[in-house]
Amino acid sequence: MTDGRVNVRALVLELLLEITGRKEYSHVALRGALEKYQYLSKPDRAFLTRVTEGTVERLLELDYIISRFSRVPVSKMKPVIRNILRMSVYQMKYMDRIPDSAVCNEAVKLAQKKGFTGLKGFVNGVLRSAAREMDTIVYPNPSIQYSMPEWIIEQWTEEYGAETALRMLKSQYEEKPVTIRVNRQKITREKLKERLQSEGVCVQEVKDVDCALAISDYDYLRAIPSFREGLFQVQDVSSMMAALMAGPKQGNYCIDVCAAPGGKSIHLAELMQGTGMVEARDLTDYKVGLIKENIDRIGTQNIRAVRMDAAVLDEDSIEKADVVLADLPCSGLGVLSKKTDLKYRMSREQQKELAELQRRILSTVWQYVKPGGTLIYSTCTVHKEENEGNAAWFARHYPFLLKEQKQMLPGVEPWDGFYIAKLERKQR
Repeated sequence: MTDGRVNVRALVLELLLEITGRKEYSHVALRGALEKYQYLSKPDRAFLTRVTEGTVERLLELDYIISRFSRVPVSKMKPVIRNILRMSVYQMKYMDRIPDSAVCNEAVKLAQKKGFTGLKGFVNGVLRSAAREMDTIVYPNPSIQYSMPEWIIEQWTEEYGAETALRMLKSQYEEKPVTIRVNRQKITREKLKERLQSEGVCVQEVKDVDCALAISDYDYLRAIPSFREGLFQVQDVSSMMAALMAGPKQGNYCIDVCAAPGGKSIHLAELMQGTGMVEARDLTDYKVGLIKENIDRIGTQNIRAVRMDAAVLDEDSIEKADVVLADLPCSGLGVLSKKTDLKYRMSREQQKELAELQRRILSTVWQYVKPGGTLIYSTCTVHKEENEGNAAWFARHYPFLLKEQKQMLPGVEPWDGFYIAKLERKQR
């Protein structure tokens, strides 16, 4: 698995060290590597993605397997050795096309290359023992089996029942196609489907969502001409529901208070067919830059990106907006199949802090909604306190009626976990 200029296994190791040691988010680190090494072959890019994502999302299971065959506790190992063992055990257990002997040999070479020649026997011994005994391993509990912290399993079971919790656990490992939203100001869904197929992309229609398609079997997103031309936006179906539920009318003024990278804002602008205006706001120059990049590529005219802190009242916006979209920072437990390391970073205490932050922002941004206007509150989590709990709290304390709410669960629906509440400001 090399491309002449880079050892892909060494690159996987570097990414794992970045994610587990330097605490970079897995999806950010992987995206950066794929952009930096665009010249990698399609098989190498697929290997890099699969092993990095797979190792991170199964860390608890992999560490349990390693601990069965090592006298040294996993937590006491050198980070380089620990991550070489993790990525190697992942390949042996989940990638049948690679012989176990080849995995062991490559792991020993990698340990030597990284300056750990004295530990090559240890690496070899642990991996060969694991290879022999892999099929006999029995997991002590669902937390190890599904690599999910116990508190999350307990929370899901409390809130949704054991059967649904199990479906949610399994869903993080199910392969899902990438979903895209058609830019219908430039092309129809049928024409885009034909165009993508002519570009070598596998395309399927998404049932009951006429602005969406599912794509697979492509190498690199930016290599697809129709993407570069702004004919579509990558967006999960559950996320598309936010703008659809908002239902902006032509000529409306909409504010998206936490907009990056801009998918929902652009969707609002498209639904208004080039009329009205969407102001897409976010906290930092970097995030505003992401929004502008997507606006420029898509070519939407009735939208502008602005740097603004959603938690600070903007006096000039009071009662100006027909629609306010508040897709707020959350615990992210609905998107674990995409952001594989969030489950290890989150805690019940952080969830409570996020629920409070959501309330602080809602307590500010509701003032931008005109009487009779719409506030959309959404998150990409499945935690009831952050979702139904906050929507009910908001409707009790502010002049809004809760008109509609929808909780989408991974494993129950075929897309990400997502929550949307539609609230209407009361007329005076």
